[in-house]
Amino acid sequence: MTKIDYNRIMKEETAKLDFRPSLLLHVCCAPCASAVIPVLAKNFDVDLFYFNPNITDQEEYEKRQNELIRLVGIYNDEKISQKKINIIPSKYMPSEFYDVIDGFESEPEGGLRCERCFYLRLEETFAQAAQKDYDYVCSTLTVSPHKNAEIINTIGEELSKNSKVKFLPSDFKKEDGYKKSIELSNKYGLYRQNYCGCEFSKNSK
Repeated sequence: MTKIDYNRIMKEETAKLDFRPSLLLHVCCAPCASAVIPVLAKNFDVDLFYFNPNITDQEEYEKRQNELIRLVGIYNDEKISQKKINIIPSKYMPSEFYDVIDGFESEPEGGLRCERCFYLRLEETFAQAAQKDYDYVCSTLTVSPHKNAEIINTIGEELSKNSKVKFLPSDFKKEDGYKKSIELSNKYGLYRQNYCGCEFSKNSK
């Protein structure tokens, strides 16, 4: 079965643009965002949505959020985007994560538990984007070599069918995206966690 080249699809979608759309980017952490924001900022007015109820505890949640705030401050100072990049924060509500993965706790990392977690985070991103009249939604999740880009993009495409907001397909790990995220994390001294976010990913290290 031929794999779908989501990176190519993203480039084709971007090449068709005859205006500069607004895009709400779901962000899991600063290191992943570091490589993704410069790519999208070339063609979109990007704002970020930090929504990750899967994260193990409040301290870790805020640590990642604060690093994202610091990175955005750097990028805004460097003027990598035509428009100032803003962050839409969200409260730490782990109950939302545990509700959607109820019964799937024993799933292997990368299995159905993760799929339900992706859906939860993208669904809320679409809700925020529709409420605030963004043109597109995208996610940093595909930059990780441990994340299945096909699952993430399939969820995004499904959610876009019932939304006025379009989904921008992506596979940000392509063209050394993950490698660039490591290099940029080192350049800016970003905190790089060694697990995705939830207790299950932490215990599977």
